Amino acid sequence: MKFGLVHRIMTDALASLGLLSLLTGGELDLTMTILTAVCMVLAVFIPERYQEHPRLRSLGVFASLTLLGVQLARAAGGGDLLQLSVEFAAALQVIRVATRRGAAHDQQIILLALLHLVAGTVLGGGLAYGLSLIGFLVIAPGALVLSHLRREVEGNYRQGARDRTGLPVDVPRILRSRRVISRGFLLVTCSLSIPVFVFTALLFLLFPRVGLSLLLLNHSRASRMIGFSTRVDLGSVGKLRSDPTIAMRVHLTDSNINGTGNNKAPASRLALYLRGTSFDEYDGTAWTRSRPLHQPLVQDGNFVWTAGGPRGALAMNIDLEPINPPIVFLPTDAVGFRVLDPSEGLSPKGPKITVAADGEYKYERVEERGLQYAVYRGRSRAPILPAGEMQRYLGVPPAIEDEVAQLARSWAGSETNPRELALAIEDKLRTGFRYDLDSPSGGAAQPLLHFLFVSRSGHCEFYATAMAMLMRTLGVPTRFVTGFIGGTYNRFGDFYAVRQGDAHSWVEVYLDNTGWTRFDPTPPLSSAPRSEMTGVVAFLRDVIEAAAQRWSRHVVGYDLDQQIELFRSVKQRYRNWGGQQLGTHLEPVVPVLGAVVLGALLYLGWRKLRLQRTRAKPGQLAGQPAAVTRVVALYRQLEDVLRALNIGRSSSTPPLAHARALQELGHPLAAEVLALTEIYLAVRFGRRDFSVEDERDFDARVKALRHFRFAPERAA
Repeated sequence: MKFGLVHRIMTDALASLGLLSLLTGGELDLTMTILTAVCMVLAVFIPERYQEHPRLRSLGVFASLTLLGVQLARAAGGGDLLQLSVEFAAALQVIRVATRRGAAHDQQIILLALLHLVAGTVLGGGLAYGLSLIGFLVIAPGALVLSHLRREVEGNYRQGARDRTGLPVDVPRILRSRRVISRGFLLVTCSLSIPVFVFTALLFLLFPRVGLSLLLLNHSRASRMIGFSTRVDLGSVGKLRSDPTIAMRVHLTDSNINGTGNNKAPASRLALYLRGTSFDEYDGTAWTRSRPLHQPLVQDGNFVWTAGGPRGALAMNIDLEPINPPIVFLPTDAVGFRVLDPSEGLSPKGPKITVAADGEYKYERVEERGLQYAVYRGRSRAPILPAGEMQRYLGVPPAIEDEVAQLARSWAGSETNPRELALAIEDKLRTGFRYDLDSPSGGAAQPLLHFLFVSRSGHCEFYATAMAMLMRTLGVPTRFVTGFIGGTYNRFGDFYAVRQGDAHSWVEVYLDNTGWTRFDPTPPLSSAPRSEMTGVVAFLRDVIEAAAQRWSRHVVGYDLDQQIELFRSVKQRYRNWGGQQLGTHLEPVVPVLGAVVLGALLYLGWRKLRLQRTRAKPGQLAGQPAAVTRVVALYRQLEDVLRALNIGRSSSTPPLAHARALQELGHPLAAEVLALTEIYLAVRFGRRDFSVEDERDFDARVKALRHFRFAPERAA
């Protein structure tokens, strides 16, 4: 394994992992993230011979200073300081990787990677960061050792040092050498990450949890938010249906929901109809709310009861991602919910819950986090709609009222029962119109009229608006509702993943003795998200999402409650390990321990056999090939001859330097001694072949030197 190549690969790996933890923090938009990643790949593959060029180094300094000036100017102009800092940190690493030269720059790369990893802890902390952290811990010890070793080589040997043969040290040759490091060396250095990881994990588990508000920066992360605005324009949000980003994870606790009880397998798709916001005022192109103000609620601890009557049974636990606006999504028949993560910093109080006039619930908290809450479902008393409030849900824009009313009467016929009217209009829209995300009605002056009488195609906003206006012209109070229709079951995490692609709109019709009742006029088959995955891709997606969910809950969301529960579990297990139960607990562990012991014995046997094969034979230098042993013995014979001729080499003089000194003195044996010395050095340190014929020739030439006698004139 080439020393320089392995060092470069490990340094590049650390730089890439640090950059990954920084880019996945969510501070950069998708375009900037992709651009940075592409530039990093190009920088990694720049050949070293180009990095030695002075112009490239000058370009790196110029690019760094220019980028710093640009970022400072953008910050002075009101730019987001955090985003600008992340961009500069990422670009600085790319520039350093592209223009590095020597071990000193490699150490700077490692330091920047460590800073990126620390920043990623604060900015993100998701599954991608967790994988980056594990990879960093594994690679960092080896990369640091190799970086130090390379710096020692470059720092010491480039000062005119010479090796034991008297030649100047060839640093590039050392970097290309395969003898400096081995697989065992890398294995040992990388295994140093095991005690580091164990110590870090213990510190993480045992250190008292004080909440995230003392550690996280409180800044806007609009790019990581998901949700709906306080205004719905027809034709403007249909593209949301193609977004696969997870909005929430729903864990069902009521197995009878949608027929999943009686030990039946969970449905792959489930219609949950998680309600978020309702709108009562339509102006012909957009829905708004006439009473958007929220009022604080009097909470029963962490409980919020949304309806009177019996409190109901626990139906589901919802893990909601950060959303803007921060809405609490609930099923239509929810009678209450309970916040599951009440701790914020050192305060035991949970997030503040507020409610608007139409039953929209919001939460307020210190950190920009999502919300975990349990939902209770049950039957509650039907709310009575006051006469003064009813007019809010009967308004129809004058510009479309006549045409919509005429269509509604033609569809209603002689029916007067509000429920039957709603069912009839719902069926007409489901069967007589076509679902289309790219409906041309969105650009019309009157989108609803164009949808009903011209295109007869549109997405869920058009269907819900049409039914609401048709019902209102018949004198039935109706409101427009947005939320999420349902989710896809994740077999590995045992939850339903609700994505932005599941965003949906429907209507709620007020019925006497029943209250607000949900109707969905959109064709059922069109309610599924447009980007649904299947096959291997869906399998991998479920694995990644389940792992991300566990990482988020048990690592990112590790709080004091989980810590106390962990201590209780350990204490209980310790008690159960006493007496007769000890054998029961050890029984499943015995096969594992046996496999570990057997594997260790096999490894030791293989190691011993390998050592026996490589053990030096009698007379052979330990760890050296036989050719090296033979040439060393012959060179010792040569030294004996030289000492007999009174031209022996001192122990402080390298062999090659001694031979060249004889040549400078004009000794008659200098040429032969130099030739034999070069053969010796080439075989011993250059791994040159040394055949039996070469050995015989070397021995004969040494014997010829033994019988050399000076000529009389030379002696005089």
